[in-house]
Amino acid sequence: MSMITPTLFRTTLAVALLGSSLTIQAKVSESEAARLDQDLTPMGAEKAGNADGSIPAWSGKWRGTPPHVKFGGAGSAYPDPYADEKPLFVITAQNMEQYAENLSDGEKALLKRYPDTFKMPVYPSHRDFRLDAKMEEAIKKNALQAELSSDGYGTNNAWGASPFPIPKSGNELIFNHTMQGRAATEEATYVQAVNYADGNKVFEKVNYKIYSIWSSADHDLSNSEGILSHFLLTNLEPVRKKGEIIVGHEYINAVTQPRQAWQYTPGQRRVRRAPTVGYDSPTGAGGFRVYDEDRLFNGATDRYDWKIVGKKEVYIPYNNYKIDDPSVSQAQLLSSTGHINPEYMRYEKHRVWVLEAKLKPGARHIYAKRVLYLDEDSWAATLADNYDSRGQFWRTNMQTSIYAYDMQRFHARLGMYHDLIAGSYMVDRLLDEQKPALLNASGFNSSDFTPGNLRKLGTR
Repeated sequence: MSMITPTLFRTTLAVALLGSSLTIQAKVSESEAARLDQDLTPMGAEKAGNADGSIPAWSGKWRGTPPHVKFGGAGSAYPDPYADEKPLFVITAQNMEQYAENLSDGEKALLKRYPDTFKMPVYPSHRDFRLDAKMEEAIKKNALQAELSSDGYGTNNAWGASPFPIPKSGNELIFNHTMQGRAATEEATYVQAVNYADGNKVFEKVNYKIYSIWSSADHDLSNSEGILSHFLLTNLEPVRKKGEIIVGHEYINAVTQPRQAWQYTPGQRRVRRAPTVGYDSPTGAGGFRVYDEDRLFNGATDRYDWKIVGKKEVYIPYNNYKIDDPSVSQAQLLSSTGHINPEYMRYEKHRVWVLEAKLKPGARHIYAKRVLYLDEDSWAATLADNYDSRGQFWRTNMQTSIYAYDMQRFHARLGMYHDLIAGSYMVDRLLDEQKPALLNASGFNSSDFTPGNLRKLGTR
């Protein structure tokens, strides 16, 4: 793996090599934090482009809707700001060696597994969007105050955004992903689809209501009660699960405060405490993925040792507006076997942090090793390679994203989970009838996410 080792990475790696078992990691100095919005972007990425210009310098020229884009506002489809662009080239199984240095192991595996159908259309790279001022302020404050706690598996003194914009260890880096600022509220009906190698498909449809306390202007550490987010999930399909409702809370420190959830089942007409689930408990359509790989990784980090491998230039899913075009149907997206229809994908070359997680001795998980690729401009994981207990490459996953103009933040779109052995895949967060999510809507209240309200909802 060919790595980039800029000054930023060399200085942080030295500290990372001290190990991730420290109870508290040192905060960065004021002089380090001053680099934000100087040679680093406000998020902590390198402002400069790469040597050959294939990755541009960060411009941050658009905060919100670009001037040439006509956006209808919250709840409307997000128009593609680069709709007129054509691919620079397409990576296939036949020419992949030419681009191998800038491919993840998972992308190479997909090209080899599906040589006739899997392709990667590569477009010009863009770094045009700037996040909202509140997020930038939170990141700068976190840089000076945030610390690791609980032997590296929790955080202190951080709020509202990625805690460690100048990361010094693998533990800090994974929290930048799991605690990035997102939509304060999200309401949508999403579809999960599993496409098996024999052509059979399994679907589930769920209405999501997410209230991110972490991203809400109405809360801070003093009144958050340690809650990261509330969730209320209502099953709509299949018929056998219709009417099941789950409500609960995710906590900032997922190790010391595991997820709490309550479930309403129509057949029993009662609310019960849901079993504590996390880590590698199966979930979703067909039980295809596990709880802690939503958005490629979420939840408690304590079963793994985390290590920064380096930075690398990789072709990753980026600016994926085309998959949400109202004219594109689910059937079109799912028309390929083994992977989503590549016609609707967009890849760009970007710098990513490569983060490796190895299962601790004595710990249990179906994945013994995980490799995540985090976009430097958003801290979001975009690719994930997962290995089983025998060291066999098992699953490779992708997370697409867009910049949501109304909330001025990056927003996760389709998650794609590929079983390289079985030849099947799952797609998460498909839009129901192509109706976009409603983001940052008002009217959400913590009292909506309680067992008491769940009883009311279940008896309607």
